[in-house]
Amino acid sequence: MEEKEKEIEIENGDEKVCEEQAGVNGDETAASQTKNETTADEKEAEKSPLDVANEQIAELKDKYLRSVAEFDNYRKRTLKEKAELILNGGEKAISAILPVLDDMERAIANGEKTEDPKVLREGMELIYAKFQKVLEGLGVKKIDTEDADFDTDVHEAVAMVPGMGDDKKGKVLDCIQTGYMLNEKVIRHAKVAVGQ
Repeated sequence: MEEKEKEIEIENGDEKVCEEQAGVNGDETAASQTKNETTADEKEAEKSPLDVANEQIAELKDKYLRSVAEFDNYRKRTLKEKAELILNGGEKAISAILPVLDDMERAIANGEKTEDPKVLREGMELIYAKFQKVLEGLGVKKIDTEDADFDTDVHEAVAMVPGMGDDKKGKVLDCIQTGYMLNEKVIRHAKVAVGQ
């Protein structure tokens, strides 16, 4: 029991010695730091206002040049990305349409084997339905013209039909060419005949 107490006292004594040594070294380090700070302050006090201003100008000039270079790199990068989008932007649409093209080729090849127009018509209708579904998947939808009021935002009047009565005035009577929208933006106006 006494041996353990002696060991603890010795350990505690070592800690005190270490703390005292650290305190002495810490005081020396703090003193040297204070000395360095005063030397730096003296150097700054020795500089003329012109030298200080020139240093600030050099620092600001460096920051400005770095900002200009960074912006120039950003501009070049975005131009490159835009060019790639323009060149490869239709890749998704073309990839979606290729299966429809394959169906058309098969229909043409099989059309030579049959003389029945009903079979050919059914094949064309199936391909047409598939093509419409692909376009809808790409965000393309048909502009509705049946019994619709004439709207200059989505319709283009190519004919005015007089004498249809007051109930047909300003209404779409016939669609001559179907119009389409891509993600709620008109990409082709519907060409229609309007009652007058």
